[in-house]
Amino acid sequence: MPVVHPLIADEHPADPPPVLRRGPHRALLAVCLVLVVGGLSALGCAVLEVGPPWLQGVGAVAVATALASLLAARTSGRPLVAAPLALALGVAAVAVGGRVLPTGAAVMTCALGGVYAVMATVPAVTFPRAVREVLFATVVTGVTAVAAVGFQPTVSATRFDLVTLVVGLVLAFAIVHRLGAGLHGLGRRGLLIVVLGATILMATLLYAELLRRYGAEGVVSSVLAFVDRTREAFGAFPRPLVVLLGIPALTWGTHLRARRRQGWWVTAFGVAATVPMAAGLISPGSTFLEAALRALYSLVLGLPLGYLLIRLDLALTGTRGRRGRRAEEAGPHRPEPARFCEL
Repeated sequence: MPVVHPLIADEHPADPPPVLRRGPHRALLAVCLVLVVGGLSALGCAVLEVGPPWLQGVGAVAVATALASLLAARTSGRPLVAAPLALALGVAAVAVGGRVLPTGAAVMTCALGGVYAVMATVPAVTFPRAVREVLFATVVTGVTAVAAVGFQPTVSATRFDLVTLVVGLVLAFAIVHRLGAGLHGLGRRGLLIVVLGATILMATLLYAELLRRYGAEGVVSSVLAFVDRTREAFGAFPRPLVVLLGIPALTWGTHLRARRRQGWWVTAFGVAATVPMAAGLISPGSTFLEAALRALYSLVLGLPLGYLLIRLDLALTGTRGRRGRRAEEAGPHRPEPARFCEL
């Protein structure tokens, strides 16, 4: 009897049950929780101008170290190696200062936090559960944004956004390449998904850059005027990349992972939402209220697009009829390790 590879995409969508590994040691989780809570407390005191000024740097280093450790533990890495490296870079950035080290530490924090926010999601059988995972990733991203500001980087906002996005995408796809059993596990549908997501990503970035550099003065002025009017009326303007790619990919990807491991390739594009939101406070003049409203508007606009992708996917590949869909939701699904276990 011929052996069929379990990850061949369209013809054999069912995955074998993965080995459910144990989670990281409880002591590691406890230490990371203490670092995050303590770091956020120190950053909050710095924002309120309570206590010595060095609390801001200490809080940023503590949160960045915790994020590096959690990401390493989640991806079957070595937290005892990742955490000291992040700690050393953070301490050097705070102690030495300047432009390069604080900027590098902020980039590291945004990339690690944005990727961990995506990797810490779990499969979602229904759309409400997918919304829950998107909200969880948004909360992790908010913690990351506060920590990145604590390093006080001095950079161009556009360049910083691009660098953090590239670093986050490279890191995410390197991890997903292993989780998805390599490119041979994509199949036709998975390859189409990756190509489509990459096309949307490149088109959005290139259009923004070409418009900024070579666009007609009248067109650029009208676009900027529209953004300014929206910001004045609603307090913030959502980022197109987050709305059009990041949040829909994260919503659909977590739902697709309940049936196919290919869903990881879709979920990886969720970094296009988490990393820009993590870097949202770096922009000059950006406030906590504006960053929160920007994230809220992005969720309001992006989640319906994710719902449409889920419905389209179920219409093309799922069981037809309401009863069939209910039976599919109640039936066995592709398991994954719990949120704080190794993938």
